Amino acid sequence: MPQLRRLGAWFIDFALVVAAAWLLAILTFHRVSALLTDVPDLVTKGSWQFVKSGGDARGAADDVVDSLWRDAVGYVQQGFLALVLLTFLYQWLTLRLTGRTLGKALMGLRVTPNTGSRTALRAAVTTSADVAVYSLACCMLVQGWIFLSVLCWAAAVALFAFNALPVFSRSSRSLADRVAGTSVTAPGFAGLLPPARREPGRPQPDLTSW
Repeated sequence: MPQLRRLGAWFIDFALVVAAAWLLAILTFHRVSALLTDVPDLVTKGSWQFVKSGGDARGAADDVVDSLWRDAVGYVQQGFLALVLLTFLYQWLTLRLTGRTLGKALMGLRVTPNTGSRTALRAAVTTSADVAVYSLACCMLVQGWIFLSVLCWAAAVALFAFNALPVFSRSSRSLADRVAGTSVTAPGFAGLLPPARREPGRPQPDLTSW
């Protein structure tokens, strides 16, 4: 069933996104840890804030904490931005170059046509539905914008549903397919293998007599 194959392809591709998110989370954690354990930098920053505060030690300490928090939030937001960018590049480049992502290749599926503008638009919609809007909601949450974050989460769930559910309709075209003007075909797993080479001059066997 093509719909089940598309579901399997999505799980494989999303597993790659989760792996990238895990690696970026580890990198972000180490960046934040280094920020909090860099004693010389903390001393320098605290001394400068103390000088600017005119001797107000409590105010200087509050300024240092605020500065550390802003830097940590910035690192987290940079991690989410990197995840969105990597997901888009993965979707766009694989579709542009081969007409299929890794998941679609393993499931014997292909996106047609795979011209530059169509694949870029399809990759943008897919990335928005799978990762980008959720990442924006998380960035709003760490920024402290709770209400906007909740609204963004609701929009992310709705966009994901609008993109995924049409796959199980008769047309089997997702929102990304409709926006980009593409279709997902199922040429089969044989399309993953190069065609057999025929040796010149050697007669081919007559299979009709078997």
